[in-house]
Amino acid sequence: LMAGWLAFTCCAGALILLFLPSLASEDRLVSGKPLYPGATVISDGGAFALGFFAPSNSTPAKLYLGIWYNDIPELTVVWVANRRNPSPTNTFSPPTLSLSNSSNLVLSDGGGRVIWTTDAVASTSSSSSPSMAVLENTGNLVVRSPNGSMLWQSFDHYTDTVLPGMKLRFKYGAQGGGQHLVSWKGPGDPSPGRFSYGADPATHLQIFVWDGDRPVVRSSPWTGYLVVSERQYQQDNNGAAVVVYMSVVDDGEEIYMTYTVAADAPRIRYVVTHSGEYQLRSWSNKSSVWLVLSRWPSQECKRYGYCGPYGYCDDLVRTCKCLHGFEPENTKEWDKGRFSAGCRRKDLLDCKDDGFLALPGMKSPDGFTRVGRDMSTSEECAAECRRNCSCVAYAYANLSSGRRSGGNVSRCLVWSADLVDTAKIGEGLDSDTLYLRLQYACIP
Repeated sequence: LMAGWLAFTCCAGALILLFLPSLASEDRLVSGKPLYPGATVISDGGAFALGFFAPSNSTPAKLYLGIWYNDIPELTVVWVANRRNPSPTNTFSPPTLSLSNSSNLVLSDGGGRVIWTTDAVASTSSSSSPSMAVLENTGNLVVRSPNGSMLWQSFDHYTDTVLPGMKLRFKYGAQGGGQHLVSWKGPGDPSPGRFSYGADPATHLQIFVWDGDRPVVRSSPWTGYLVVSERQYQQDNNGAAVVVYMSVVDDGEEIYMTYTVAADAPRIRYVVTHSGEYQLRSWSNKSSVWLVLSRWPSQECKRYGYCGPYGYCDDLVRTCKCLHGFEPENTKEWDKGRFSAGCRRKDLLDCKDDGFLALPGMKSPDGFTRVGRDMSTSEECAAECRRNCSCVAYAYANLSSGRRSGGNVSRCLVWSADLVDTAKIGEGLDSDTLYLRLQYACIP
């Protein structure tokens, strides 16, 4: 089954060495019939392949088990099993992927050492029918018991890519944990990189791209989840139109994002890149390249904290401004386009003659505290901030209104420190009315 090496096509600018298959398997792996380098498992519709690949820049060469698109000419890996523990290729015996009697997938090196395994699968019953691992045409590798129930799936174990139909979980279970996408280390290195994408583990109310522990970009806090959002993209002036149907769901057990596209749509995927962007990419059959339909952050002004404390990014003019009642902390630096020092109050608060200025259409700042019960009113939220002299702003949302799936609940956020990473984004389902504490004399 060893078929030798061949330089396949480029993947994000880096050549990949791939074992060309000497035989193409069916869409499944069964006990007693392991997968070797040189063979692949092909999904029933031919869209995806499971097999071994090796980045060309690894010395000595390292083998990874992965899933990639089978029906496009550019090798594009969407899932990697052993990204933390590649198998060396300088051994006499090749690595193997097998399905054990306990219904676990086991990746072993040539010496029999276990490199990676699905260790969460329960033991198979005494049924005479074997379990099987099936590569579905969605790109999902699924281990099924003899009765057909799902024991494990690759869609639950993220790498850097979200495919249509995947659930990207922001919160699940009693502990409230979420999962993150993690970028490749480089264009030809599948090992975990610097950047990750996922929900804020402290609140689950906002999404981040991180560079290690440092935030790169942040979404608006949760204002109630859309049941369905339809977003249309154009590949290029003469390319195909792509419609993405996005859902963010809170079903009581978990909070997750998923999306679908039409059956005849071009190949599409979300990916967190090794350069720190969260991108939507679509395959162009016309030009045979991946086109970037959207990227996040989309502009410098939207990077985390770019405008400094009490500054905000104005989406319309794509530059930083000071919140009403504030002025640049360092005017010379501000005029040069260096905004990190932020803004300062023109008039200090005294807690007696203060009021609140309503700023609609805002992306609320980071560093909030959620207070009150789920059924609190806007008056109760305002009172919570007003009674605390250190509270500098609040935002209230009725999550049961509009096209939201938050249920009959509300959300009160308060801020007691500098307002950081604020933006004016316009009225919409992801915007808040931010109530900013100022002296009455400063409120127009």
